[in-house]
Amino acid sequence: MLLEVQDLHVEVKGREVLRGVNLTVDRGESVMLMGPNGSGKSSLIHAIMGHPDYRVTKGSIIFEGKVLDGLRTDERAKLGIGVSFQLPPKVNGVTLGKLLSEIHEETGKHDGDPIEKYVELLNCSELVGRDVNVGFSGGETKRGELLLLLAQRPMFSMIDEPDSGVDVESIRLVTKAIEEVLRPRDFDPQDRPSALIVTHQGTIGKHVNASRAYIMIDGKIACFGEAKAIVDLVLTRGFEECARCMRRGR
Repeated sequence: MLLEVQDLHVEVKGREVLRGVNLTVDRGESVMLMGPNGSGKSSLIHAIMGHPDYRVTKGSIIFEGKVLDGLRTDERAKLGIGVSFQLPPKVNGVTLGKLLSEIHEETGKHDGDPIEKYVELLNCSELVGRDVNVGFSGGETKRGELLLLLAQRPMFSMIDEPDSGVDVESIRLVTKAIEEVLRPRDFDPQDRPSALIVTHQGTIGKHVNASRAYIMIDGKIACFGEAKAIVDLVLTRGFEECARCMRRGR
């Protein structure tokens, strides 16, 4: 197992935002995490990455058999964990191209592919000379974040809301980028990266080949199962059906 989240409880400024989450992602597996806005999906991403505001009060996060408790965000990144944020910060004075070059050189994960390949894939040629996320549209921000993720080529990627606030053309480019993020390094199928794809809309579920999907409601996992069945349920009946099932199980 690549990632194991076990009975995870997390607080932010004294408020519990995750209440006993259990979730796994195997090697080479793509898993979807779905749920309405404010259900705790992004909080789980921050907790896995070690954001200092997100305090684990109970449970564990285990990556490649290593408990991540106490590790800084940069240490977790060096283990092979990467993230594409839903709402990344604006960085004045640093161009996207400069940041890409620094990441590419720092990680050394070139895989024979130049940065230019990824820039072309995501149609970001007009963005690389601009300050990171400054004045970017919603679609440009998504593409820029995925471009940075491709520069890192982590073994495990968390992709937060790739289908939120973007048009049809951007969804097409985002889908291509996710496929590239999941491409085996050196085309070795035994070294296939994994991903946790987070969404509240479910649209991206029609475009990516995920094996399983979890639904999170009110900081808990309400249900999980085969990805297509879960996505179809959400797109046709919304999250309320899962909320009713969760309430019945209490």
